[in-house]
Amino acid sequence: MTAESLPPAVTRSVLKYRDYRLFLLARLLMTAAIQVQSVAVGYQIYELTSDPLQLGLVGLAQFLPMLALILPAGDLADRFNRRTILLVSCLIEAAVAACFFLLTVFRVEALWAFYLVLALFGVVRTLSAPASQSLVPLLVPPEQLTKAIAWSSSVFQTATIVGPALGGTIYILGPEAAYSICFVLALIVAGLFAAMRVSMAPRDLKNSTAFQRAVAGIAYVKANPIILGAISLDLFAVLLGGATALLPVFARDILHVGAFGFGLLRSAPAIGAAVTGFWLGYRPLNQKTGAWMFGCVALFGAATIVFGLSENFLVSLVALVVLGASDMVSVFVRSTLIQAATPDAMRGRVSAVSMLFVGASNELGEFESGGLAYLVGTVPAVVIGGLGTLGVVGLWMWLFPDLRKVDRLSDVKAGDQRTA
Repeated sequence: MTAESLPPAVTRSVLKYRDYRLFLLARLLMTAAIQVQSVAVGYQIYELTSDPLQLGLVGLAQFLPMLALILPAGDLADRFNRRTILLVSCLIEAAVAACFFLLTVFRVEALWAFYLVLALFGVVRTLSAPASQSLVPLLVPPEQLTKAIAWSSSVFQTATIVGPALGGTIYILGPEAAYSICFVLALIVAGLFAAMRVSMAPRDLKNSTAFQRAVAGIAYVKANPIILGAISLDLFAVLLGGATALLPVFARDILHVGAFGFGLLRSAPAIGAAVTGFWLGYRPLNQKTGAWMFGCVALFGAATIVFGLSENFLVSLVALVVLGASDMVSVFVRSTLIQAATPDAMRGRVSAVSMLFVGASNELGEFESGGLAYLVGTVPAVVIGGLGTLGVVGLWMWLFPDLRKVDRLSDVKAGDQRTA
């Protein structure tokens, strides 16, 4: 059944489930807190160093823990109560915000201290990511999963609109104010997860070793070319085309818009993504889904090039809005494919593999952008990345024809190796 055949009341009915509503609110607040914290840390470190390479190291410090722990985190999500994992993760995130607050109040300027706390932040994000992604199918009926994922993605993008703009505004009062808000929000979100009623009985997997369980997700993704193509496309396209790590440089040195303008630049991709996500919540893609995905990733690369070449603040904002809207289509298709094509007993581990790819494309992409900007300059680095994204799209259309030919997402079922 497609969205076009559903009456509006049924399309909205996904919001009637109590635990799902609590999950959406928790996702909104936690993502906003993370964005506020990211704005504060990025701008604070750049003010201390004026070195774009240090901004790249911010991403690397968060990615390395993910690289080491994401597969075991997926195993935990498949064996234990995912809600409890998220609750504990929120409490650790509150501790991270408190650490940043203390570093700021005591005027610590040693960068290693900031990177150490960022590494702890990477650990908590790693623990929570597989549990969060694989929790959604437990909160709604299977026939509502596509819309639930679209709403969840939209709420995430809405938070990334509010968070950076709020972070840029609060930063005027000082980074310690931003970290205080993040601390409070993390505790509130922990309370929301505690209020949920959903539970998952621990799974007894004694017949397999920890290593076998951890790598089972990799084997499943490798055996499914549609999932492999979707998440690897996102990895290499965003790895090359991501320019968000360099936004402080554009805000201060190229566009000359300061901290508040930086917050608006950070919010612009999420504006496009949120609008697209809410539309997909009502009208999920139901024809030529694979072709739409490839086309939108190509648009992502083109928008990156326009942003890199722009010296006008308004043009830069529009380019970032288009960039976010096109990226949202890829996020929606990838997320829906993973949950629909994976049995629940494997969802945590397969989500972990996906998050490893996403983490590489985001955090490692920040390191790549910062390092390339250090070598060739900020503008050439962004333009080269956008061109690289366009090249990846062409190559992946040839390498993964099954993904390109996906028509309706509802045709993809758990255990399928290709579309119907």
